[in-house]
Amino acid sequence: MHTSSGIQIIGTQRSGSNLLRVILDQSAEIASPHPPHTLTTFMPLLPLYGKLNAESYRTLVSDVVDYVSVNPVPWEGVDLDKDAIFFHSTRYSLMELNKLIYEAAAASKNATYWCCKSMGNVHYARELATASPQLKYVFLYRDGRDVAASFKKAVVGEKHSYHLALQWKKDQLACIHLREKLPADQFYALNYETLIADPKQTVQELCQFLGIKYVDSMLNFYESRTSKLAAEAGEMWSNLKKPIMPHNSGKYREVFNGDDLAIFEAVAGEVLQKLGYALHSDIWASSSATREALLTTEKHAHYATINARLKAEVLEKANPADLANRLPQEQIIKRIRMRNGALNQPI
Repeated sequence: MHTSSGIQIIGTQRSGSNLLRVILDQSAEIASPHPPHTLTTFMPLLPLYGKLNAESYRTLVSDVVDYVSVNPVPWEGVDLDKDAIFFHSTRYSLMELNKLIYEAAAASKNATYWCCKSMGNVHYARELATASPQLKYVFLYRDGRDVAASFKKAVVGEKHSYHLALQWKKDQLACIHLREKLPADQFYALNYETLIADPKQTVQELCQFLGIKYVDSMLNFYESRTSKLAAEAGEMWSNLKKPIMPHNSGKYREVFNGDDLAIFEAVAGEVLQKLGYALHSDIWASSSATREALLTTEKHAHYATINARLKAEVLEKANPADLANRLPQEQIIKRIRMRNGALNQPI
């Protein structure tokens, strides 16, 4: 099979990662398909396969390939041959399988690199190293309050500022910790606000880190079929058919209500500051008791109730076409769990 090196974008979704993905995909040297989130989906399911031997691994290969094949944004032109992937696996592991699937994407355009933008993979960095020890990480970070504001409107993810702050904080700290463990030639931190304010300089510097040639077409991503496929597959990605919006920041000021800002900064204020963002509520100027009052056990339960309600409301208002695009993957997961008698067991 075609061998290529890997690039893993890490951080938290809704940080501009699809924008970065389609920019990079304009390079002939990088294949960056829309992510099916193979690891974050199948790692929790691995116990259902038992010990991975030839038989169970072949089943896993079949399931994962089926799952990728019905991704909401299709992998056009990529041949995912189940037998070839099984034959070329050097070990029976999900990490190996994930690498071979992305290598197939790179082979489809004879690219030097494959790029995965499943940002939650930062939490599997140790496991990823077993299959891709030279994997390069691009830590794309954005003001967590804007990330939260974006998630509030998205068909996926948490909806309450408390839960969104917890997830963003967890992801950023994992990325910062990984940076401390990796050599400089394997880790690159990229700020979203800098990317949209000065895209050419920012992308040129990223290309230099990756060792690829910068081409002007990278910033004309919105004219590409890659962007159009994503934009047509879901409202969350509709901006991909537009040029970069240089003022697409500070949106949380229009979206946050009530205690949203105070709660987010009470949970994640220190990480915001660590990444260079100023705080705008007075929560850290207040006593610690004021912050703690927002984070009591009773408050947690209250926030959870609101979060569940907001999720339900977003689904009720969601574009039916968006939900329909996600249904085939959901059916595959349901089939896997039914096959193993685990349909009603928590993942």
